[in-house]
This record gives sequence, C-alpha cells and structure tokens, in this order.
Amino acid sequence: MAGFKFFMPSVNLMGPNCLEEAGRETKALGFKKAIIVTDKVLNKIGLVKKLEDVLTENGISSVVYDGTQPNPTVTNVNDGLKLLKKEECDFVISFGGGSPHDCAKGIALVAANGGRINDYEGVDISEKPQLPLVAINTTAGTASEMTRFCIITDEVRHIKMAIVDKHTTPILSVNDPLLMLDMPKSLTAATGMDALTHAIEAYVSTSATPVTDACAQKAIELISNNLRSAVENGKDEKARDMMAYAEFLAGMAFNNASLGYVHAMAHQLGGFYDLPHGVCNAILLPHVQEYNLSVAAGRLKDVAGFMGIDVSEMTDEEGANTAIEAIKKLSKEIGIPSGIKELGAKKEDFDILAENALKDACGLTNPIQASHNEIVAIFISSL
Repeated sequence: MAGFKFFMPSVNLMGPNCLEEAGRETKALGFKKAIIVTDKVLNKIGLVKKLEDVLTENGISSVVYDGTQPNPTVTNVNDGLKLLKKEECDFVISFGGGSPHDCAKGIALVAANGGRINDYEGVDISEKPQLPLVAINTTAGTASEMTRFCIITDEVRHIKMAIVDKHTTPILSVNDPLLMLDMPKSLTAATGMDALTHAIEAYVSTSATPVTDACAQKAIELISNNLRSAVENGKDEKARDMMAYAEFLAGMAFNNASLGYVHAMAHQLGGFYDLPHGVCNAILLPHVQEYNLSVAAGRLKDVAGFMGIDVSEMTDEEGANTAIEAIKKLSKEIGIPSGIKELGAKKEDFDILAENALKDACGLTNPIQASHNEIVAIFISSL
C-alpha cells in the first residue's frame, strides 16, 4: 500500500446544541469580525439570526452575505469577496449546506491567495492557507463542512469547477442536528443520497484504505437505518443526529479516498442544467455501479451487507446486483425521481456532458476507467 494522507478539520463539533460550543471555540481563536456566507432561505427563516446571537454573546461582530445560489457561482464568490474586503472581516463562517460551504471556501481561498477562483481549479493549486473558515452545517449530505473539496459553477463555460485543495479545509466544523429539524423532505432525501453516494464511491475507490473503509461502512449502515425516518419525520431528533454522523463519516471517507464517475457526471448535469446535486447523484449512483460491477463486485456485495441484507449465500455478482437494487429501492421510497429525463436532461447534450465528465474524472478514483462512449451510455441508461 502506498503512503496515505488523511485530511479533516482539526476540531469538529457534533451533537445537539453544539452551536453554542462553536461560539465559545470561535471566541477562543481570537477572531473579531465574521462574514457569514449563507443563503436567503436560511436568513429568512431566522436560523442565521440564531448564529448571529451566538456570535454576539461571544463578542464577535458579523456581516451577512446571503447571495449563495444552490449551485454557487463565480459571481457569488466575487460578490462575497467584495463584502468581506469592504467590512474588513478577519474570518469566514459558512452556514448552511454544501452551497454556502463551497461558496465560503472560494471566498476564503481567493481572499488569502489573490487572483480569481477560476485560477484554483484542479488539485492543490493554491500556495497559502485560505482565510480561517468555520463551517456550520444545516444539512446532512455534502460533508463540505469538513472536506478539502470546493465545487463552483463557472457560468461562462456552464461547468462545475472542482477545486480540491488542502488549503480549503475549514479549521472548525459544526454539526448540530437541531439546526436540521426544519429541512424539507425533498432536501433531506437529496442530501442523504448525496452522503450515501460519497460512502459508496469511497468504498469502491482505488484509493480506499482500511481507515476510509471503516468510515464508509458505518456511514452506509447509518444512512440505511435512518434516512427513511429523517425524510418521513423531519423532527425525529435521533434520526437527524445519526444522519449528521453518517454524512460526516462519509465525508471522512471520500475526502481521503476521493470519488468516481457518479460525481464526475453529476457535476456536469448540475452545471449544465442547474440541477440539485444530491438528486443527480441519487439517480446516477446505481447506473455507475452497474458499470463498476465487472471489477468491483466483491466491494459492492459488501455494500449490500452494510445496508442490512444477508449476503452470506450470494456470489459476489449476486451480492453486487442486490446492492444496486437496494439503492434503487431506497431512492424510490424517499421520493427521488426515477431518471434524469424528469430533471430535463436531453440525449443530444450527452456528448458534451460526457466530454466534460471525463475531464472532471481526471482527479477521481473510479475502479474502472471509462471511454467517452461508455459515459454517454451511462447517461442514456439513467434517462
């Protein structure tokens, strides 16, 4: 086995009411003024005010940038950066799901390194650590609050840029399940399937290790046991807490074992059609695993076992097919659309989407390498 690096924030707070502890931790770091990067919905429903009150109690002033779009853009990063400089903020807080976290990473990275966010597309391009970032999560899916991944949409090229950089890792992550109780069913379902995709892609990754395997396995178990309950009853505090742990564990797995073609393809659907990332992942996940089956059947059989299925009498191929069917069943039960056609994807666009997906996949670790035509075929099977 080659040498292994493991990336994650140095401090991670989990559990009910840990937002209060986050205020004290941030105060201890000596910061004075934050730019809170969030979205208009979280600001409107009062969750951002709750954060502002915690900061005030700890002697920290703040200004809010709530312009983050569901697929954060270069323009969002630029606008947030202007506000940060105008208000002379000395650190950044991301508050929300993956969109605010990624937007905040873009802002913090450019604030410290200069240039444009486009300059950092790729792996470890930056030279300096980003402006300090505290990431407070309100969804259970992306794990962006604790990863080195930052996905920003380039509106000019209509693609999602993948920025994978050790310098985008937050210094503090916060997962308070009480902030997640009001998530609507559709968002709970989409983010939960995003987390499942992270765990499965990390488990079948060519860069998987015993450490990432352990994280992926527990994440898959927790999601299988709790996602349905979290979708059906958003006020179920235990299910929300377990889903927060699950998405964090899945983040630990893929942050270090990387991802595969599900994400490479989902990024193109999201960037081209402005679609929700978790839904794209959920639809593509079983189809990509069908493609992976020829080289990863044993690993996919393990996934079926992690999902609570008795695979002891199955061959690897039988177990792998069982896992794929279990993924489809879970998606259907929580209301995920059955195909990308329902999202507006068009067959005539698949050539350019496949071309961009293969470029995106250069930094990923899918267990089998696909050709352009094979990626097109997977898109077609996902219709």
